[in-house]
Amino acid sequence: MRSFEDDPRLADLLPAEQQAKLLRLLSTLSGAAVELDEGPGADAEALEFNLETLGWLRSELPPAQRQAAARLFEFILHYVGKYRLAASLHLDTTEASFAELQRQHAALQASEERYRILAEQLQQRVDEQVEVIEKNQRQLYESAHLRAVGQLAAGIAHEINNPIGFIASNLRVASDYVDELATQLTGDTASEALLEDFRALLKESESGTQRIARIVTDLKIFSNINQADFAPCDLNALLSTTCHLLETEGRQGLSLRLRLGELPRLAGYPAKLSQAFYNVLDNAAKALGPEGGVVEVQSRVQDGVLEVCIIDNGCGIAEETLAQVFEPFFTTREVGAGTGLGLSVARDILAAHQGQILIDSRLGSGTRVTLRFAQEGQA
Repeated sequence: MRSFEDDPRLADLLPAEQQAKLLRLLSTLSGAAVELDEGPGADAEALEFNLETLGWLRSELPPAQRQAAARLFEFILHYVGKYRLAASLHLDTTEASFAELQRQHAALQASEERYRILAEQLQQRVDEQVEVIEKNQRQLYESAHLRAVGQLAAGIAHEINNPIGFIASNLRVASDYVDELATQLTGDTASEALLEDFRALLKESESGTQRIARIVTDLKIFSNINQADFAPCDLNALLSTTCHLLETEGRQGLSLRLRLGELPRLAGYPAKLSQAFYNVLDNAAKALGPEGGVVEVQSRVQDGVLEVCIIDNGCGIAEETLAQVFEPFFTTREVGAGTGLGLSVARDILAAHQGQILIDSRLGSGTRVTLRFAQEGQA
């Protein structure tokens, strides 16, 4: 149906079959044939709708009856037109309401999408902040640990170096006295044997003081009391010092093997690198168990990348556990035997040096930890 705003035609108001039915009813009522015609004539009466002529009603009826039939036809057209107007208004209102609902629905969907994106962004920010907080917690623990080691090393250096210096000096003087006594006790076999034993005791004591001095030096290097925060680092020297410290702990059955290749210096934080090496070496040593075993430390340059490999023949790591080893505070040891931060701190230290830490392990077959550092210009 065309819009009611257009000028309606007779066919728009009454379809052809309805026109024929109405004409039959008028013919029956009037007793004469009543027909529609498109043009005027002597026996035709105009059919008007809203001041528009829609057609002509032709009949042989007397003029008065023909006019009455035409008016009845127009009366029916009038109410048909009103119905058509109401239907058209209802259709327009329904379509407008549907269009408005569609617009509101689209606006609601767009709003939901904006809130969904906003919620995802907020969740991402929350996750990032949680990660930053966890990282700061690990860094705080690491910094506190390093400060404690540094303070301990400073105390050891202050409290032990001076007495060790006195002892070493006195032992050298005692050796000179023994030499003088030896010149005065010539020919006395028992005295000479006693002096030789005395020299051996003095030499052993001197060796002990030198070992104490080396331990203090290693501890100072490990904590880097006298070094700047950022400096060129000799990774091999840091590895050697860390291994010496691990050996001084007297781990039962621990055998450390160093196969260190020539490495260029790496710009970084010596104290933090020492801490990363110690954390990995400590895990390797503890993985050996009470029966002991071998920890091998290798260093090399591979495809322009500095690599440090720490390999143990210990208990290994289960596949389901391997995915969790870098999680903060995750540990498989007994309560109080570990913080669960060793590898996570080591990973953060490697990341601060544009490096990465890789672990290859099988349960019962040992573990290989590879620490990789990109050289300057290779990152």
